[in-house]
Amino acid sequence: MEEKKKQKFFEKLKNQYRLIIYNDTTFQSVWSMKLSRLKVFTVTSLLSALIVVLVILLIATTGLREYIPGYPKAEYRQLLVHNALKVDSLENELVKRDAFFKGIKAIVSGDVPEDNLEINTDTEYSTIKFQKFNHDSVFQDKLLAEQLSLSIQNNNNKPGLSQIHFFVPVKGVVSNPFNSSTEHFGIDLVSVPNAMISAVLQGTVIFSGWTLETGYVIYIQHDENLVSVYKHNAELLKNTGDKVKAGEAIAIIGNTGELSTGPHLHFELWNNGNALNPEQYIDF
Repeated sequence: MEEKKKQKFFEKLKNQYRLIIYNDTTFQSVWSMKLSRLKVFTVTSLLSALIVVLVILLIATTGLREYIPGYPKAEYRQLLVHNALKVDSLENELVKRDAFFKGIKAIVSGDVPEDNLEINTDTEYSTIKFQKFNHDSVFQDKLLAEQLSLSIQNNNNKPGLSQIHFFVPVKGVVSNPFNSSTEHFGIDLVSVPNAMISAVLQGTVIFSGWTLETGYVIYIQHDENLVSVYKHNAELLKNTGDKVKAGEAIAIIGNTGELSTGPHLHFELWNNGNALNPEQYIDF
């Protein structure tokens, strides 16, 4: 009985039907088509699948996907990426801090830090001679020498710096001048987007990396104990240890770091640990 029912079911699926459209006035056949239940089921399934695929593509490639419950908005996704970058930079800072404290602990305990540990098997320790020093006298002589150097520097009013030709780091307008009273030890230069930043003098890159407050930063050591600083860059073109020439491109102007309020370059100039007003030495 069950086999007969199955045969009847398949026969019903294969039975041919004719769909005819008549003219209601003349009763003349206008259009006709042969149909079967199997064909109707197949065509309906294909059309349904096609509609489902088109709806999925429409939602996935347009802004309609943000209206799906549980799908994060574009603002939330940007915030997640920003927080992930902050966490990554914090992890790097924690690793550097731990390494620094580990080195300090080794020095205090009388050991040699691992980074500076060098083994020289060729040294003949019997030939090493130790001499006694009066540490108080050495410290006093060093302090007097530093005071003498500072006094000479102040009296001469930096005659060497006035004769140095500085290249302009970037052409722009000074939006925030140097002000040591507010601890703004540099100037802010506003320029065109994606402007190239150049080294003001020949020197060596002593730091090139990311900081949380000032974004991408690059420090360059020059002659005469000069150090130039370039902050809030969008991209750095030089690495630590690279030699640069005066006027050579080192970075691209940007708006990185928590202290940045817009696309600009924060430029600083230091000499012997003292912050200089760049506008006194460079014609911007």
